[in-house]
Amino acid sequence: MGVTQQTDTGWRAIIGSSFIMSLALLGDALLYAVLPAYAADFGLTLPWVGVMLSANRFVRVFAYGTIARLTHKLGVRNMCIGAACTATVSTALYGFGQGPAAILTARILWGLTYGALVLATLTYAMEFRARVGTRVGVGQAIQRIGPILALFGGAWLVGVVGPNMAFALLAVPTALALPIALALPKSGLSDPKRAKPAALSRPKPIDLLFFLQGYGVDGVFAVTITLIFAREADLSQAVMSGSALLAMRHFGEAIAAPLFGWIADKFGARRVFVTAALLTLVGFILVASGVTVIGALVMLLFRGALASLGPAVIAQSLSDDEDVIGPLARMQAWRDFGAACGPLFTGFLLTTFSAEAQHGAVAVALAAGLTYWLLARRA
Repeated sequence: MGVTQQTDTGWRAIIGSSFIMSLALLGDALLYAVLPAYAADFGLTLPWVGVMLSANRFVRVFAYGTIARLTHKLGVRNMCIGAACTATVSTALYGFGQGPAAILTARILWGLTYGALVLATLTYAMEFRARVGTRVGVGQAIQRIGPILALFGGAWLVGVVGPNMAFALLAVPTALALPIALALPKSGLSDPKRAKPAALSRPKPIDLLFFLQGYGVDGVFAVTITLIFAREADLSQAVMSGSALLAMRHFGEAIAAPLFGWIADKFGARRVFVTAALLTLVGFILVASGVTVIGALVMLLFRGALASLGPAVIAQSLSDDEDVIGPLARMQAWRDFGAACGPLFTGFLLTTFSAEAQHGAVAVALAAGLTYWLLARRA
């Protein structure tokens, strides 16, 4: 009876914290689609747009260690309550703020919010190590609901009320995250005795894979996909095609994360992780070879699988009394570092190397990183 009650409480925490993340992501997901086209409405010039869209990731890279320590000290539930509040403030600032200072403040707040929520949702999922892949996968599927609604309904809302008012209105459903956070059960993972803070200075082989995944999918692919389509279609059609494929990233996680999480629980996370990483690599090769749509779909589907497989690999490598927040924070820090570096370097390298060549280079790097991890595991 006690085990069943523990399991039910664990699922309640996973579902609740994942819905908080889903609501919190509404403003961030819409911002990526709206800000480049409506920069002037937010008091920004185009050079500032790139800064704003990458600022939150750089904040997280260097804040994960502190967020992990605060999570141990304050508890996961209290971190969710605070994050629900800052997510609402951040989304409202997109609507009411004007100029670089206001929008940058909102992006910094969002970076801290996302960092706290991603560690909270993963910690709740890993609180009971049995079937951690399924738990993480279900959480990831719930978290994708908000971005999908924002991407498909946000454009309509912007067309009706304008970009600024659209974000002001989105702050209302975002605020619903607060009562959900207050209803969360208290987590038992607040003991800092065996905590290991995240550190970018000493990556493990698997951390390099997370870096390359972030660099490739959120950098090279996200930045160049519209440019690839624009060669053979007018700009409006290229933007629509690129946006549809970027939306597939969220669908990919919603579908693949729970499915592959369940498979990982059944057959072992490491084996399934290797398969998904190889197929992600195949997606990059296909895009590099000119098979753009099929390659993109393969890449995004198995990138979604890695969202649940990465935490499952970490969970299955730790003993029951070892800290999970520290390793999870390190994993997310390296993934975000790659996702922050990707857009910056990709744009610069496009002056010398084509989009296809950069996808090919990512495929080679992923193959080398995967080989390095496998050899390190065997050693």
